[in-house]
Amino acid sequence: MRVSAWPFGEAGHKAIVGMVHLGPVLQGKLALGDVIEAAVRDAAALAEGGVDAICVENFGDTPFYPDRVPAHTVAGMTRAVLAVSEAVGGSGAVIGVNVLRNDVLSALAVAAATGAGFVRVNVHQGAAVTDQGLVVGQAHESVRYRDQLAPGCAIFADVHVKHAAPLVTRPIEDEARELVERGGADAIIVSGAHTGGATDPARLAKVRGAVPHARLLVGSGATPETLPGLAPHADGFIVGTWLKADGDVARPVDVSRVRRMVAAVRALS
Repeated sequence: MRVSAWPFGEAGHKAIVGMVHLGPVLQGKLALGDVIEAAVRDAAALAEGGVDAICVENFGDTPFYPDRVPAHTVAGMTRAVLAVSEAVGGSGAVIGVNVLRNDVLSALAVAAATGAGFVRVNVHQGAAVTDQGLVVGQAHESVRYRDQLAPGCAIFADVHVKHAAPLVTRPIEDEARELVERGGADAIIVSGAHTGGATDPARLAKVRGAVPHARLLVGSGATPETLPGLAPHADGFIVGTWLKADGDVARPVDVSRVRRMVAAVRALS
């Protein structure tokens, strides 16, 4: 089956997805309770600021596993996502899951256990050369697994994902079209070259032209100043770094910056 619903409001509504960057999950560097406490604090600030959705990812688990993560990561992330869901349940924010680097099967399992509304997958189809080596998409497995385990969960897929390069260079618009038409992705994400890196409006426009009816998200680098150049081609924005205190990805979410970004996005709708 295909998930057709856009979980962040009516058509024409520009969505904003705030990131919860987990600390190291059960790696012996930090107590899981402390990781979850920080996640809940950041999620509460995002919800208070008015985001449409919150995506929880194991950002602190560097160096990342290229595909399947250990069982303890899945267990720890399930606890964290449940805690975030309980903390912001009254806000209406949709919860999502991203298990880095590319373990969408575990993300779907966490989503099924917690009721999360979407997962993000960095390499859904094709192959990418990354800092973890070669990462190969497994859409044939993940779409079927989603349909079996969490049929209401949407799959958001990156095209030409950051911190990576395609194994074989192909036009980004061709890959975006195939993600939707052959890979069953419910939304496409276009990002900059690295975490917090600016997304090129020209690349975004190429993808929009290729998949005019698909949901399209900016995956990095959105700021109140860059929104006007990105908004004509995007249905929403995933924002992590800019929402942190002083725009520092290592610091907690700053609710005043969340409010400023949400106001700027709302002005576009």
